[in-house]
Amino acid sequence: MNYWLVKSEPFKYSWQKFNEDGRTFWDGVRNFQARNNLKSMKEGDLVLFYHSNEGKEVVGVAKVVRESYQDPTTEDQNWVVVDLSPVETLKKTVTLEQIKKDERLQNIGLIKQGRLSVMALKPEEFDRILELGNA
Repeated sequence: MNYWLVKSEPFKYSWQKFNEDGRTFWDGVRNFQARNNLKSMKEGDLVLFYHSNEGKEVVGVAKVVRESYQDPTTEDQNWVVVDLSPVETLKKTVTLEQIKKDERLQNIGLIKQGRLSVMALKPEEFDRILELGNA
């Protein structure tokens, strides 16, 4: 099992809309490192859903339900998507501010590579954010 974090601006695609849809393909990634992370995702991997720009907080957990395939929004073969489904809404959101202040999360990609939209998480980072969100 691998762990990931994906970012979405809530006005473009919110956690609430994701829950209403029940499943979505994760498109619009146009960064090679983020694309490579999508390609590394396996069915069953867990994913933190982060509201970027507005809110700046982890709001829920999703899972990978289909591994990478050609992004249907472009003919450019460089870009892929994965299918995600929501798993649970956190009891309370975990803000970027909380993450930055937490000693156990100092090396998380969210801080080190703030502009990356799809990133891997270490199991202990994933678990710590869940702990903060379900406390």
